[in-house]
Amino acid sequence: MIRLVAAGVLLGLASCARNGAESKSVDRSSQSATSVPVITLERTACFGSCPVYTISVSPSGEVQYEGRAHVRKLGAATGKVPRERLDSLLSELDRGGYFTFAERYTSAEPACGRYVTDSPTIITSVTLRGRTKRITHDYGCGGAPGALVVLEHRIDEALNSDQWTGR
Repeated sequence: MIRLVAAGVLLGLASCARNGAESKSVDRSSQSATSVPVITLERTACFGSCPVYTISVSPSGEVQYEGRAHVRKLGAATGKVPRERLDSLLSELDRGGYFTFAERYTSAEPACGRYVTDSPTIITSVTLRGRTKRITHDYGCGGAPGALVVLEHRIDEALNSDQWTGR
């Protein structure tokens, strides 16, 4: 997601240069403040029919969804959540220990514990009060905290992903 935002900014600047506009006349501060995600969640494929999609929410509550496989809605969709719901979710993630978890629960990491193959991976990122954390969680890792699974489900619930995933 960050690469896509950076690529978009670079393309926009290149377009300004081609049109003879000066880059200092382009004000992207308000756009970036409201469009950069504060929470993202990506669910990857598994051996079976696990839903594969990405969902994110900006500070203003704009939700971006991209369904890839085993979901009701394939492709892009958008929505909106109330700011109060987003604030509540961010608070819940913070209180739930999101920022204290390991960054990786994958088969090669000691934090993984006992490992089972063919499970999906959930990749989340949260930005709150100037700090950002990204967690890669392979569901085959028995050592991942149960609280992380709960918080991943809460992200889905708060962003209303079931309207597109059907799950």
